[in-house]
Amino acid sequence: MAGSSEEGQVISCHTVEEWNDQLQKGNESKKLIVVDFTASWCGPCRFIAPFLAELAKKFTSVIFLKVDVDELKSVSQDWAIEAMPTFVFVKEGTLLDKVVGAKKDELQQKIQKHVASASA
Repeated sequence: MAGSSEEGQVISCHTVEEWNDQLQKGNESKKLIVVDFTASWCGPCRFIAPFLAELAKKFTSVIFLKVDVDELKSVSQDWAIEAMPTFVFVKEGTLLDKVVGAKKDELQQKIQKHVASASA
């Protein structure tokens, strides 16, 4: 299966091209995309990163992306990111939901909710 090597992990996007490619892949596969807008200097971002990696292993039908707001300023501006970490939930190009802050429970609940609605 194509892209199976990417299942179960958080994919970092370092260029706008990579970002656009991943969004397009998600749209074509109609998968839920969870994007972690993060920053290297952000303590809560470092705190939640291992948890996000665990979620990526658990929810293999979801595409997990990571965007450094300093590295891809234009992408974070496009999505109106004002605080880190911010997690956005996207499906077929539509913003479904957002979690601002390192809130493990809320993050996991929203992923479960959107995965359940996607498979319904």
